[in-house]
Amino acid sequence: MDDNRDLEPQNEGNDESNINPIEQSAQESIPPSEYFNSRVDLSPVKKSIEDIKAEIGKIIVGQDKMIELLLAAIFANGHVLIEGFPGVGKTLTAKILSRTIAADFSRIQFTPDLMPSDILGTSIFNYKTSDFEYKQGPIFSNIVLIDEINRSPAKTQAALFEVMEERQVTMDGTKYKMSDPFLIVATQNPIELEGTYRLPEAQMDRFLFKITVNYPKLESEVELLRRAHTGSGADSITEIQKVLSPDQIAGYRALTTKVVVEEKLMRYIAEIVNKTRNFKDIEIGASPRGSLAIMAAAKAIAVIHGRDFVTPDDIQYVVDPVLSHRVTIAPEREMEGISPSKIINALMKSVEVPR
Repeated sequence: MDDNRDLEPQNEGNDESNINPIEQSAQESIPPSEYFNSRVDLSPVKKSIEDIKAEIGKIIVGQDKMIELLLAAIFANGHVLIEGFPGVGKTLTAKILSRTIAADFSRIQFTPDLMPSDILGTSIFNYKTSDFEYKQGPIFSNIVLIDEINRSPAKTQAALFEVMEERQVTMDGTKYKMSDPFLIVATQNPIELEGTYRLPEAQMDRFLFKITVNYPKLESEVELLRRAHTGSGADSITEIQKVLSPDQIAGYRALTTKVVVEEKLMRYIAEIVNKTRNFKDIEIGASPRGSLAIMAAAKAIAVIHGRDFVTPDDIQYVVDPVLSHRVTIAPEREMEGISPSKIINALMKSVEVPR
């Protein structure tokens, strides 16, 4: 696309991105023989996904895409950044998701006075042994919810670099491995910028997805009120049942690695990411890590939808949450209020879809 100057600022209010295009087009784009005869038995995964969605759906209404991407991040072994207005269920969804998994959960509230040792832990002198002992911080858990990650300064944010990328913490020359699964779900508020510290590009790149959560639709909000009125709202979080075990997650991740990605689809992914590096509305494009992230995410989405092969729809479904935080748009476009998602959508139209 040579000219995309007709872009307009997005209306973030009633975004239609929660509609899943994959289910709508899957049977049209996939031959019936391939669609119903999977080479890998994915029925256990399908059952677990249905159970998790049912448990989360007891409380959360109208955030289907956020839930699906969170599940994809678990299967793809990636971290997630959730951005949205206050009160749209970012923190609550992460807490409910953690309750559906039989694993440890910890929550860290980032504040301006938070220190790296408050996250990673510190060495304390033991008078009985006359030696220093390492006391692990709250980061040592399976699912870690970091609330308002941009509230803490760069020094504290940098404490997450090693643990997010290498899944280990180095303290006093000793490396401490994180237990599996290990998932960081971070939230940030896009409108309260006073007293916040913007995440550096290197750290943003360590998140598999950036999920933008919009306001619910009218009917979803009515249902939310109905549940609150009958006492089946957020207060019933203790009723959420465990669905997945760490061993099951490890097994599902192994299945995800077996998903087939055709050569032409790999080229499609590479062309999309390469296009970000010479698209006129993008100042800085995505790195090869973006290509790898798109492929891993597309494979996870395929598994979630009961397929052992990736389709162009899977790739298109994950491109925005994978790339929106990995590109830097041109300053003049940013001043116009154009979001990275809008730019990426325009870019996608300029890349030919393989058939």
